[in-house]
Amino acid sequence: MAGIPLETYDYIVNGKSAVEWIMDRYQHKVDKDSQITNNPNDWSDDPNYIVRLLKKVVTVSVKSASIIQKLPSLEEGK
Repeated sequence: MAGIPLETYDYIVNGKSAVEWIMDRYQHKVDKDSQITNNPNDWSDDPNYIVRLLKKVVTVSVKSASIIQKLPSLEEGK
């Protein structure tokens, strides 16, 4: 995705970057069995809700990745 710092993808939660998780969850989908529509645009009256959420996730991801890189490595077995 254009404009997102690459460091964003270094912060992994449950096997996915937080941005990938948001993009996966916040898609307009129709369940093939039930035909229930999941439209994240219905969750808020603010048309910029998802964009603002994605910006926050990018900020948290970049800051978290930076903090994690500065942590000392774990020495297992001691």
